[in-house]
Amino acid sequence: MKRFLLGGLLALGLLALAQQGGDLTQRLWRLITGFSGEDYRLTWHYVPGKPMGFYKGTEPHGALLRTFVNDIAYDAIRARAGRYPVGALLVKDNHMPDGQLAAITLMLKMPEGYYPEGGDWFWAKYLPDGTVEAAGKVAACAACHAQAKAQDYVFSTPIR
Repeated sequence: MKRFLLGGLLALGLLALAQQGGDLTQRLWRLITGFSGEDYRLTWHYVPGKPMGFYKGTEPHGALLRTFVNDIAYDAIRARAGRYPVGALLVKDNHMPDGQLAAITLMLKMPEGYYPEGGDWFWAKYLPDGTVEAAGKVAACAACHAQAKAQDYVFSTPIR
């Protein structure tokens, strides 16, 4: 019951932030880069089914990737929930062939109806310095990830 209430409050908060535009993008950057004291690379889960550390990537994400998920996403993957719940957050480090970080991309599951054409995901791409290259209802991300619609728009690991 407590988790359900927290999920509902999170959904309302995310929807309100999404309506404010760039504010959500900046809050997410602060969250994933340790502003809250939590660095996703140290405290989140590696995405199940992928190696810990680097694995071979494909364009547009880069030659070497590392993917991390928060507890909400991790629990859904482990349970084979079929869909990611609101608040599920997947973060991908996108590296060049020499290992240099090129970008950080993320997907945040939003409340139903936020962006049906994109699986109700909020998308963001940051350069290593935090510059936002794309965020929100990013058509290019949604179009590519639509190939994985049966897995709730996520390529990296099965949710079913």
